Amino acid sequence: MQSSLTPFRVAVIGGGPAGLMAAQTLAQGGVRVDVYDAMPSVGRKFLLAGRSGMNITHAEPYADFVTRYGKSAQPLQPMLDAFDPQAVRGWVHGLGLETFVGTSGRVFPTDMKAAPLLRAWVHQLRESGVQFHMRHRWQGWRDDALVFSAPDDNGHPAEQLVSADAVILALGGASWARLGSDGAWMPVLAARGVEVAPLAPANCGFDVAWSEHFSSRHAGEPLMTVAVIARDAQGQEIRKQGQFVVTQGGIEGSLIYALSAALRDQIAAEGTTTIWLDLLPDLSPQRVADEIARPRGSRSMSSHLQSRLGIKGVKAGLLRECLSKDEYADESLLAQAIKRLPVRLLRPRPIDEAISSAGGVCWSALEGTMLKAVPGAFVAGEMIDWEAPTGGYLLTACFAGGVAAARDALAWLTPR
Repeated sequence: MQSSLTPFRVAVIGGGPAGLMAAQTLAQGGVRVDVYDAMPSVGRKFLLAGRSGMNITHAEPYADFVTRYGKSAQPLQPMLDAFDPQAVRGWVHGLGLETFVGTSGRVFPTDMKAAPLLRAWVHQLRESGVQFHMRHRWQGWRDDALVFSAPDDNGHPAEQLVSADAVILALGGASWARLGSDGAWMPVLAARGVEVAPLAPANCGFDVAWSEHFSSRHAGEPLMTVAVIARDAQGQEIRKQGQFVVTQGGIEGSLIYALSAALRDQIAAEGTTTIWLDLLPDLSPQRVADEIARPRGSRSMSSHLQSRLGIKGVKAGLLRECLSKDEYADESLLAQAIKRLPVRLLRPRPIDEAISSAGGVCWSALEGTMLKAVPGAFVAGEMIDWEAPTGGYLLTACFAGGVAAARDALAWLTPR
């Protein structure tokens, strides 16, 4: 029986947003907290994600917010209800930083940077008694002890055994492995009888078989103000407008990421999939057809398209790339293609390049956030089989999952 002088000790493995939020909640609950991470410092993926602007959550109506998690919205909602986007903003304010809502509804710290937020957070955690153990790579369990590989006094890898009353695993998925989340925990949990789904890329780009002529001229060029038509899991067409980038061997960018789950699953089921591009989403099909049909005199079709419709650069290149000469020369077919240009996607980009990952611990393997097969072990963040688009949804669910796992651990420890 633990006394008030020897509080429970909880190990948090993983120093990303979910792990740090779990550590904070545990410390507030009065237990001793030790955070272990394989990297030399915590929050490395968090810092990299914030280089272009630290998007921490989203300010859209909460009922809409929850739907962004797709098939995992139902199991995630209790966690999100307990630590919703407004709570995320309040937490940031509690660190002494202000937030603002951008024009897209995304929420940012006022200075747009991740580093000041992380510094303030780690300082607060240290002040609350949280101990950090860096370069500790988790290997699994031996009997009831946690096994780590960590440098000895001479800097050589050595095995360390750690005893804890409970453990929270927040090891991330398998994207950006160089920052610490490499999915190496999957076989460890599977060996303990935990049901896991294969990790897969999420918020990712896709390969396209561009010709050398096209890719050498247009790789790196953004497609601004376009729409993508794709198919959802039920085969129904979905349409989203935004922007993305042509790469040397495919496509990537926010508009593609927003559709990546459906596209990835279709490729897994069918081998490839097709999307259709609306290159002029603000113009009706009739307007496009009328403009093309106007007399062009001696001008080439490419000059005519630029003059009448503003199609040039990568958009003009895509029409040449994806249409045959006969199709390009047929005014009716060309007008149709401008509004619905087919592009075949071959495969998702590798998981290590993805912004996030799907798969991991199945919801059916959990009781709350505790592993049914390993009592006293809780999981949080991207380790669980859910995914979400970019826009603050990933971070919010990681924060909320860390809070939920910590509260579940405290509740499990209390009667003991």
